[in-house]
Amino acid sequence: MNSGLVWVVALSCLGLTGCAAATASVSSKDTIVVGVKDDQPGLGLKEGGTYHGFEVDVGTYIAKHMGAKQVTFRTVRSDNREKLLNAHTVDLVLASYSITPDRAKLVTFGGPYYVAHQDIMLRRAETGVRGVRDLGGRRMCQASGSVSTERVVIGLGIRPRLVRGSSYSDCVRMLLGGTVDVVSTGDLVLAGFAARYRDRVKIINAPFTDERYGVGLRSGDIDGCEGVNRALTTMYQDGTAARLLSKWFGASDLKMTTSVPEFEGCT
Repeated sequence: MNSGLVWVVALSCLGLTGCAAATASVSSKDTIVVGVKDDQPGLGLKEGGTYHGFEVDVGTYIAKHMGAKQVTFRTVRSDNREKLLNAHTVDLVLASYSITPDRAKLVTFGGPYYVAHQDIMLRRAETGVRGVRDLGGRRMCQASGSVSTERVVIGLGIRPRLVRGSSYSDCVRMLLGGTVDVVSTGDLVLAGFAARYRDRVKIINAPFTDERYGVGLRSGDIDGCEGVNRALTTMYQDGTAARLLSKWFGASDLKMTTSVPEFEGCT
């Protein structure tokens, strides 16, 4: 290639959004790596070397709908989702990843694939909490990297006694062991634990926020985002979403929504 042509190509790339960016969409990949949690029953759990759960199944559905020939999984945590996405360690993240304005500055969100609602989980014998206003003074677990605690403390001005946990599975262990009194986050996360520990914990079914669980993509991947939204629309329309929600959370007695969520838009 002569030097003049090299400059033409370079200038063309600069005039667009960058040639690398144009070819980096997850929608063009034969193998898609999906980041999921490995410790959340019902959503993403790794047992015997295999990941399973609602988000694992949804991630598989999306990737195959986008044309991937192979789908693999990698563990993410609430505090490293953006880092792993933008480092190209994972291509999609489905990990109870609530869409927020601050997070949307760092990644592009497809979906949401489900609109959950923040609720409260207690030990089954507990009777003193009927709603979020009853959390003042209670020992509430604060999971690392989660925004759920901020919604209670900053958003509503309620002052529980915060006890730090590394993850929601850690929080649930503390709830079962009596170290904390309350775990509060999206009801779909709580439902997975409630189904597993049905005789020991309960969800009070007093929701107080919307939790728009998005599919995280690398920042600026508009083609990938649009592909994700097409896949999610089909997933709800063909009945797969309703079947998967029943499969993973039916035992929790949580009332679930099976209509297509309103998408954020790929911008």
